[in-house]
Amino acid sequence: MVYLDYAATAPLLPEVLNKMHEAEVQFFANASALHTPGHLAMNEIEHTRELLARLIGASPDEIIFTSGASESNNTVIRTFEGCDIETSPLEHHSIIEAAAKYRGTHHPKLYSYMLANNETGEILDLSPIIARAKQAQAPHDSPLFEPMTEWGKPLVTDRRGAYVHSDLTQALGKIPIDVHSLGLDYATFSAHKIGGPIGIGALYVKKGVPFTPLIIGGNQEHKRRGGTYNTPAIVGFGAALEHLLVSDTCKEYSKRVANLRNHLAQAILNTIPGSSLNTDLAPGKSLPNILNVSFQAAEGESIQLYLDAEGIIVSTGSACAAGDTKPSHVLMAKTGDAEVAHSSIRFSFGLESTKQDVDKVMAVLPDIIKRLQLISTVKMEDKSCQI
Repeated sequence: MVYLDYAATAPLLPEVLNKMHEAEVQFFANASALHTPGHLAMNEIEHTRELLARLIGASPDEIIFTSGASESNNTVIRTFEGCDIETSPLEHHSIIEAAAKYRGTHHPKLYSYMLANNETGEILDLSPIIARAKQAQAPHDSPLFEPMTEWGKPLVTDRRGAYVHSDLTQALGKIPIDVHSLGLDYATFSAHKIGGPIGIGALYVKKGVPFTPLIIGGNQEHKRRGGTYNTPAIVGFGAALEHLLVSDTCKEYSKRVANLRNHLAQAILNTIPGSSLNTDLAPGKSLPNILNVSFQAAEGESIQLYLDAEGIIVSTGSACAAGDTKPSHVLMAKTGDAEVAHSSIRFSFGLESTKQDVDKVMAVLPDIIKRLQLISTVKMEDKSCQI
């Protein structure tokens, strides 16, 4: 099998699996308990918290564990329920749909803009958003949020006019991240994008900013997220984070993985008529592991299924939108062209990807596209949809 769908989920790293098995045997106790086995489990959880904080330039007590990126995103949006919430049209559905449901007109304002897009890999410049947030002024009569609590002590919430959240799910491990340098108040992460387990994620919440728990009914995470700790999953998350720290994956992605992606892109453009790129390959413009391509007069889901039959695993976009017959909202926002959006395929690479994987794709992809174009009712045109 050639697996090129890392942006959906990265395969579980062997060391992650080993650490999780070890945790299930050695750290099985409820981490909130006061007895020794509980303390041992909590020590492992705190170790993971420290690892993530170190990787993103945060303090450990600014990290909250969640069930994944969607919960983290929803937690931030719900904190600003009834407030003015601005997002980009490129966001994940867990942001777009939550914002549509809970936005209002009150202050303070929330800006939620992802750093790196999950479909095209585009890296967004957040500096204009940060600048607008810093300039925003809250009316003197605007209500204050309930202050977040840290270690049982109240924090003073400032009276800023706007706050900034960024979904960093795709960016973690691919490009360097420093939440303070970026100027963020909130940030979202997920373990399964970096070789960790599915069902565990994290939320960065800057000290002193507004915060309302999404899940209540427990003292876990200092009353910021109720529910018994999923210790094996958190330990697995930690093992994946340790892998990032030890192997310097950002450097590996920027060099070796980017070369694989660029090699596939050039091979497609040179070989397949009607192909065009939706990913900007210029350095710093996109994540080094994502390549989004459109093929005129060939439907994306058909391409995906033909490749799957050949043992090549790719995606037509976000896995969370699978089964939705609507064209990609990301590509519609970028191009306004439904044909481009419907005919797109996302190839996403990982550290385990090889040149042989690219060669296997190119051994079958040209014939697949040719077959689909021959039976298509869409007329081939000489146009470029490269972004």
